[in-house]
Amino acid sequence: MQKISYVAIIVFVTGLIGCSASRQSFDPQHKYTKKQLQQDYRVFRGVLEESHPSLYWFTPKDSMDLFFNEGFNRISDSMTEMQFRNVLSYVISKVHCGHTAVKYSKQYGRYIDTAKLKMFPLSFKVWGDSMAITANINRKDSILKYGTLVTAIDGYSTRQLTDSFMNYISGDGNSITGRYQSLSNSGSFGSLYRNIIGLKDQIAVTYIDSTGAEQTVKVPVFDPAWKDTTKKAPETPTIAAPKPPKERMRNLLPLSARYVQIDTTLSSAYMTVHTFARGNRLRSFYRKAFRELKRRNIQHLVVDVRTNGGGDAGLSTLLTRYLADKKFKLADSLYAVRRSSKYHKYISWQPFYWSLMQFVTHKKNDGLYHFGYFERHYFHPKKRHHFNGDIYLVTGGNSFSATTLFVKALQGQQNVKVIGEETGGGAYGNSAWMIPDVTLPNTRVRFRLPKFRLVMDKDLVKEGRGIMPDIIVAPTRETILRGIDPKAAVIRRIIMQKKKIGIAQQ
Repeated sequence: MQKISYVAIIVFVTGLIGCSASRQSFDPQHKYTKKQLQQDYRVFRGVLEESHPSLYWFTPKDSMDLFFNEGFNRISDSMTEMQFRNVLSYVISKVHCGHTAVKYSKQYGRYIDTAKLKMFPLSFKVWGDSMAITANINRKDSILKYGTLVTAIDGYSTRQLTDSFMNYISGDGNSITGRYQSLSNSGSFGSLYRNIIGLKDQIAVTYIDSTGAEQTVKVPVFDPAWKDTTKKAPETPTIAAPKPPKERMRNLLPLSARYVQIDTTLSSAYMTVHTFARGNRLRSFYRKAFRELKRRNIQHLVVDVRTNGGGDAGLSTLLTRYLADKKFKLADSLYAVRRSSKYHKYISWQPFYWSLMQFVTHKKNDGLYHFGYFERHYFHPKKRHHFNGDIYLVTGGNSFSATTLFVKALQGQQNVKVIGEETGGGAYGNSAWMIPDVTLPNTRVRFRLPKFRLVMDKDLVKEGRGIMPDIIVAPTRETILRGIDPKAAVIRRIIMQKKKIGIAQQ
């Protein structure tokens, strides 16, 4: 036993040394041979054609074949991982599935997390032909301020940039708002700019000044490795702030994911739910929140899910049950195209998913493996602390996956209004539920492979859009510049108007 322990320690330490050396020796500019890349690409295409449930949902097979062939033809020489990832992202974007996306290899991901890379300095709110600055790493910049409209970067117009980047963004169906929101999310625009166009030491930004004239200014990219050594501050001892106890941190993290604010003067409550992911104590939050709304006799409830990218469908369904006035079903159909795969060695947790699907799916006459429980099962409204007042659901481009299940189940209910922008998640359904990673053999680049297609509303599939709000409220340069939340402002006006009508009728 002692010898075995020594051997285990040696193997463990050797593994750590090997891992450390691997990290230190990783070269992001390493080029894989054309043969290696072509082998990876064949696995990539083979897995998608064999197992993706919605490969041809929005792109016909003949068109998808052309995109696959185009991607393969782009491998004309050796490539770095980043260059190869761009090829895969371009092809995957044509599937129009927001749950199918390319990821870094684990080694490259560790490199990104630790390397001090130069960064694109600006973030934008992108919509239509417009881009307004929402963040600037250089806080001393007095020109490119919050809300400034940008019309071009390095000579590329806003339309040229957005049209180009859209070719590398995964999104559900034909939801335009969802793709614009992806470009607007923190760091996304800059990452795409660096990966697709390339980052120089300076970028030329063309913007609209306060007089309405178009101006161009050159700004440096942000280099975290740069230090100003011309001015050295005297060295003074620093005292590290005490770290909050782990127990306190565990309590604080869920609070940032969901909270509710009550305005007794308007008999209203504003509930924000940023995620339906597990680990945020949502069940107890729902129970306590709706108990308090009942106790205070709140008549108007706002549920803000514009930033909610989804999570556990069980948790989104539970919230729906507190608000729905009748029984509801999540799906018209939910199925996979196969259980096993000849590419099983590249698919994470494949034996586990295979085993699980033996129990939860049944092969029907159409040759597909149906998850019959969700196709048949109706969920009923909660009886205890059910909310019966007016409900306002706030949506946006980041409303995705399980969030669209939540909104779709409630839209059309007499006391419900959906306010905001088109959801990023499809109104018709999505491809998700079980989503293993596929790791390619040579580059180790990964991509997500959803196993199931869920159809919420078969009548909306052809259109392929997100959930369209009952009242559309989109951002403008003016609202961004003034820091106004136009969606919340519209809802407040509606509630105040109803309150006035109620008082007049008394």
